[in-house]
Amino acid sequence: MGKILVCRCEDVTLHELEQAIERGHDDLESLKRYTGFGTGWCQGKSCVALCAHLLRQHGGSAELPITPRPPLHPLPLRDLAGLADVAEDDVAKGRPPQ
Repeated sequence: MGKILVCRCEDVTLHELEQAIERGHDDLESLKRYTGFGTGWCQGKSCVALCAHLLRQHGGSAELPITPRPPLHPLPLRDLAGLADVAEDDVAKGRPPQ
């Protein structure tokens, strides 16, 4: 069987989560800090429910939410997408922005 991704942003697999739970990470925040799930672009919006469900299945606690860590300084979305240079080049060459 191939690897089963639970957190696509940080490439955290089901196997890694199960190993972390076996090592004693029995609450959601501890599991997040150990594996890195929920620390990517989506800040857990697509994976925290799956991780909480898995943790509860293995006898852990998922009562408290994770601590999201947004970017330190607000950034325009184009910078995050890597398009800032393209937009500046378009402006410099007189092309309409895309």
